[in-house]
Amino acid sequence: MAKQVKHLFGVVLFFLYAQHVYADVSDIRIWQSPDNVRLVIDLSRGHEHKIFQLKNPDRIVIDLQDAKLKMSLDQVENNSTEIIRLRDGVRNKTDLRLVVETRATMDFKSFPIIPSSTVKHHRLVVDLGRPQTKATVSAVPVIKQAESYEADQRDIIIAIDAGHGGEDPGALGPGRIKEKHVVLAIAKELQRLLDSEMGFTPFMVRTGDYYVGLRDRTEKARKANADFFVSIHADAFKHPSAKGSSVFVLSDRGATSETARFLADKENSSDLIGGVSIGDREDHLALTLLDLSMTATRTTSVQAGEEILKEMGQISKLHKRNVEEAAFVVLKSPDMPALLVETGFISNPTEARQLQDKNYQKKMAKAIYNGIKEYFENNPPAGTLIAARKKAATKFVDYVVRRGDTLSELAVQSGMDTKALRDLNGLNSNSLRVGQRIRIPNS
Repeated sequence: MAKQVKHLFGVVLFFLYAQHVYADVSDIRIWQSPDNVRLVIDLSRGHEHKIFQLKNPDRIVIDLQDAKLKMSLDQVENNSTEIIRLRDGVRNKTDLRLVVETRATMDFKSFPIIPSSTVKHHRLVVDLGRPQTKATVSAVPVIKQAESYEADQRDIIIAIDAGHGGEDPGALGPGRIKEKHVVLAIAKELQRLLDSEMGFTPFMVRTGDYYVGLRDRTEKARKANADFFVSIHADAFKHPSAKGSSVFVLSDRGATSETARFLADKENSSDLIGGVSIGDREDHLALTLLDLSMTATRTTSVQAGEEILKEMGQISKLHKRNVEEAAFVVLKSPDMPALLVETGFISNPTEARQLQDKNYQKKMAKAIYNGIKEYFENNPPAGTLIAARKKAATKFVDYVVRRGDTLSELAVQSGMDTKALRDLNGLNSNSLRVGQRIRIPNS
């Protein structure tokens, strides 16, 4: 009898051990951004974890219950300036301890992400906040200043948002081309063009390969005092035959097409891929006030979008010839016009090849730049350098000299000194000829 009980007890123990399921850690990735350092830990199942900080030396400790490390930490690519190295150990025979050695004391937070339609496995995200120094605090863009205008005539600030990044590659095209790389290249070229244009200053929402939450993108633009927000994408559709560039504004009534609805739903799920805690949601009143305040900016957005569409139509096929509408979360900005530009369908083999080409990327950036520039030269915000130039240009009109006109008489009629009118037109004498065009004050 005793032998039978002992045997039965052994069978039960074996069964329990065999049924013990571990949360295997299959991969760890480190993403560095200007604001923080992010660790993403891939797990085979949901888990419980604890995270705490130790000092002397500084380190962050992550304990994963019932977990095993199925990789070598030497394989983890560490490009962070704050993380010295990663270490691992076993606790209580079944738990995994990961130790993140840091160069300074850092803020930290963690949250799990459940599988989604795009990412099939569980993940644990750990964000380490950088020590706040003058170098790491986000700065307002440096404004270019023209010497010929007053100091209060500021630049127009354009916030450039390269979609996706880091943990979220965006859409994937043939040959595993990633949307996040394509749009960052176009965004950087747009930044270069705007930076070389007097009266405009670009602000990059994302400067490297890291993820920024959808709502954080417009918040960054707002802190930079941006006048305009443009989000650049190169998405995919269910069918590879879909092609063409598009421009979208935020819709208050729903999507204008099935494609627009599909793309908006796809973009809005980026936070589930890139790693953003979605526990917080705005209440109904806040969203209602937000929608009301965006009515005015939507009109401006459409007008600017039409200019960009016109320019893009010269280098690529347009998916739709009108500015489309869809409920993109990244466009929900109540105090600045905002657009989302789809530079093409990366799921289309032909357009994927174009989007990878550096010359085509430059052409696309130039088209977006030309559209923005055209719109703001016609509709400059008050107090800006472009507005001052426009005002100065409208002070004078072209006048065609007629028979009997003299410079002195035209000066008297215009309320100007004869010499001043001559200098305004770069004339060497007071002589005029019939049909000659000169500038006179606009009365």
